[in-house]
Amino acid sequence: MLSVIVFLPAAVAAVLLALPRVTPRAVFVWAWIAVCAADLALVVAVWLGLEPSGGFQYEEQVPWIPTAGISYHVGVDGISLPLVAMTTVLFGACAVFALRETRRIKAYVALFLGLQTVSLGLFVALDLILFFLFFDLSIVFMYFVIAGWGHGERARAAALKFFLYTFLGSLALLLGFILLYLAAEPHTFDIAELIAADPLAGGGPYAALTLLAIGVGLAVKTPTVPFHTWLPPAHTEAPATGSAILAGVLLKMGTYGFVRIAMPILPDTWRQYAVVAVVVGVVSVVYGALVALAQTDVKRMIAYTSVNHMGYVLLGVGAAGYLAGTDEQARQLATTGAVTQMVSHGLITGALFLLAGVLYERGHTYDMGAYSGLAARTPVFAGVFAVAAFASLGLPGFSGFIAEFQIFTGALAAAPIPTAVAVTGILLTAALFLLALQRLFLGPLRLPDAPGTPRPFTDLRVSEAVAIVPLLALATVIGILPRFLLDVIEPASRALLELVAR
Repeated sequence: MLSVIVFLPAAVAAVLLALPRVTPRAVFVWAWIAVCAADLALVVAVWLGLEPSGGFQYEEQVPWIPTAGISYHVGVDGISLPLVAMTTVLFGACAVFALRETRRIKAYVALFLGLQTVSLGLFVALDLILFFLFFDLSIVFMYFVIAGWGHGERARAAALKFFLYTFLGSLALLLGFILLYLAAEPHTFDIAELIAADPLAGGGPYAALTLLAIGVGLAVKTPTVPFHTWLPPAHTEAPATGSAILAGVLLKMGTYGFVRIAMPILPDTWRQYAVVAVVVGVVSVVYGALVALAQTDVKRMIAYTSVNHMGYVLLGVGAAGYLAGTDEQARQLATTGAVTQMVSHGLITGALFLLAGVLYERGHTYDMGAYSGLAARTPVFAGVFAVAAFASLGLPGFSGFIAEFQIFTGALAAAPIPTAVAVTGILLTAALFLLALQRLFLGPLRLPDAPGTPRPFTDLRVSEAVAIVPLLALATVIGILPRFLLDVIEPASRALLELVAR
């Protein structure tokens, strides 16, 4: 079933590419929507059939390059399945949002379907080379999305920077995978076999070098400070749907790699250097929030909040590596919170970037200084944006609060001072979103290049609302009734911590 979920979008993309140019535009977008609906139905079926404490399930394994220890091996557990579900939901929202897209729609839909396949494939991959293949292909597809449907010449420059920066990170990741392969006896790239073998038990310089290579590769994709510089221009110049997928899905490939590969395969080394993850996480939290606070471009502001939120994830997984001075429940809280934060950030920030796309479509600028008083003209848009902003800052009742509460509670015993510093990120995030709401929606009406005139500036359209509101509704459901999600994540987090503590 997992192979159907992963490759259904690619198969439909191949069919759509074979259609003649005269095919109506709506056929392509509605085909994408249908694929997302089918994938979501299959994911729900997998979710209902999952045994949370049963380890990897729905496994499929076929020899690929057996002489090199490489196989097509996929499976899910309580850590990967929520990210698969979030990915499917977010791509579905982007498909509905794309109903308004008119530029080269055939290629546009085909690229996003390909990106959907590699995103889903990465989260179910149980072979390091398969993981790397999907990791690298995501860079290629996103490069063409940014360069082809971004905002002019600057988009092509941003796409090039994104590609070169993240491709360099992927090379470091590949080096780490090869070092793991060489350390294993017998040599293998299979993640489950490497976890069981623990080939670098005891740590040492070789293990440290391996973790460094893997950590740098994943940190670039996450991205954490100081590897984040590709992110703001890529987000600013990408189309709204590209930004939503980049922030909501592709950034999680980095943080997911830490919990799927670095922590269980290199447990001794992870414990030894967990303090580095904590420090980098806290720096990313505070730096991301401070720089976001200084932005006047709404899209750059949201981009820097992603650096901030991914810092919380790194704080959580770093705290899980502390054994001294902590108990198992605290470490489990931190790990569960980190995974929950990945899901929460994908939903909320995806919605924020789609809302930024609505703003740009109306006013052709992301500059917050060009707008004022929009609440009177577009009350629905203002209300939905306010809900997304409050969800992003971690207000109780939303998924962000559940995630951050668990991270802080779990990390406090292990690293009290760094955790206390990280809490200030919430205050800074609250300040930046309240300032954005004040600039955009309150005061006298002001629209770009049209001071005081009744320039048309329509409220949220039905297709836009159908794309964005369900993301925020799901974030609200998780914030109020989180057990359906936590019951899946917690047993897998417990199993992960047993591996880290061995």
